[in-house]
Amino acid sequence: MRLFRSALLYLALGLGANAAHAVDISVIEALRDGDMKKLVFAEATPAGESAFQTFDGEAVTLADYKGKWVLVNFWATWCAPCRKEMPMLSELQDEFGGDMFEVVTIATGRNPPPAMKKFFDEIEVTNLPLHRDPKQALAREMAVLGLPITVLLNPEGQEVARLRGDADWSSDSARAIVKALVQTDAEG
Repeated sequence: MRLFRSALLYLALGLGANAAHAVDISVIEALRDGDMKKLVFAEATPAGESAFQTFDGEAVTLADYKGKWVLVNFWATWCAPCRKEMPMLSELQDEFGGDMFEVVTIATGRNPPPAMKKFFDEIEVTNLPLHRDPKQALAREMAVLGLPITVLLNPEGQEVARLRGDADWSSDSARAIVKALVQTDAEG
């Protein structure tokens, strides 16, 4: 009986922890307008586990970001739409970045670090990470076909939405979506 009560308590705590991050996706989907209509929500699935690198070559994984909403942007130095949307992603990080939300940028494929730094310098982005996936291990694992691809991870580290191509991340719709996610999580 004692074991049963312990198991029941553990289950309740686990469900309560998951409920803390529960988001009514229909509410979030209703906020999509313009380019954000390309943001497709789906059943939560595990995010890629392959390691990628910091600018300095240290190994990191998406699991390192668990506990917050993460907007993962796969990009490349040669990608014109990436150049257009990166400053908007930087603005999202300025406005919402912190304990509940983070924009994580990952250059995938052949992107030499000096070229990545030059790319960010030219567009005056200073607040986003210069991560890289030189062998495209994470990009392949997450079925990143074409660039840019932006993936939304929930605080449990699961993919819950994906946007293919570039988007106006400075739009009222994009900001409303991120605000709703962060507020819902803070209230939970």
